[in-house]
Amino acid sequence: MAIDTEIQKYVQRRHGFIPKTGWIAHVKGVHGIATLRGANRARRGRDIEPCPPEKREAIEEALRHFGVKFDGDRRLRQTPGPSARPT
Repeated sequence: MAIDTEIQKYVQRRHGFIPKTGWIAHVKGVHGIATLRGANRARRGRDIEPCPPEKREAIEEALRHFGVKFDGDRRLRQTPGPSARPT
């Protein structure tokens, strides 16, 4: 899976803005992708920063670009890489 900086660079080149890492985490969370809790969210009471609706599609496009596919129920799953193929 692409790291946040790769997603940020892709979105900046294609859409002209740099998404916050909190927005990326929110979009991943909405679609059921596990994310690591960042140091700035170490306390339990802190929530993920919600992504503005007008920016969400650009982040979803970047996720698809980096190999994350949408299922019919709008959940995301990562496509298996070459190491996941049976030998």
